[in-house]
Amino acid sequence: MPTKRLFAAAALAGALLTSLPLFAEPLNGTAKPTVASVTPNLMGQLAVFAPAASLSQAAMPAQPAASQAKAAVPSGWGNDEDNDDGMPGDGVADGSVASLDNDTSDLRRTLIGLAMQLRDIRYVRGGRDPSTGFDCSGFVRYVFAHAVGLDLPTNSASQFLAGLKVNRGDMKPGDLVFFRTAGKRGQGRISHVGIYIANGQFIHSPSRGKTVRVDSLDESYWAKRFAGAKRPDALARNS
Repeated sequence: MPTKRLFAAAALAGALLTSLPLFAEPLNGTAKPTVASVTPNLMGQLAVFAPAASLSQAAMPAQPAASQAKAAVPSGWGNDEDNDDGMPGDGVADGSVASLDNDTSDLRRTLIGLAMQLRDIRYVRGGRDPSTGFDCSGFVRYVFAHAVGLDLPTNSASQFLAGLKVNRGDMKPGDLVFFRTAGKRGQGRISHVGIYIANGQFIHSPSRGKTVRVDSLDESYWAKRFAGAKRPDALARNS
């Protein structure tokens, strides 16, 4: 029995000595094995890992069709009361839409260019994508996100709190214009937003039954409800 125990102890010691170089630096001064030489299979797996694709797939878990429809308007969206009580049925005629001045920056031109491409898309409360429709803040948020990569708040009241205040006479293309459409004659809270173009005109998604269009600040309905203008940070830094 003692002999068998000695053989077992010797075998165990040999196994430990054989595996030691993988975990400890050699004592003879030679370079220790690299990670690649120890775990070639693991490195091969890492080499084909595509983080961008994985992140995009993991951004939103798969949902049943019914769940996707229910989640189409996330929390915080659809808080704007885009009332059409007294709102003009039509906006500025196509031939009367203002042109941008020659000194308008490329950034502002990009914003207005994308906004104009979205004309005639229908109004949908809580809408935030051209495939489904826009409400006023969803339209503004989409334009800024896709034109200049700026992530604005999700409704007009919170958008009004962001950015630099701009006097009406100093407004430039791309500035945001805000209105109080929820109360009587402009006495309510901030509830509507559009994007200023030029010459007193702005583009927005008005209300139910209407589509993205250009209107004039001088029109009586908008003049009475105008609450002010703000310049988002990205535009304030590139004025």
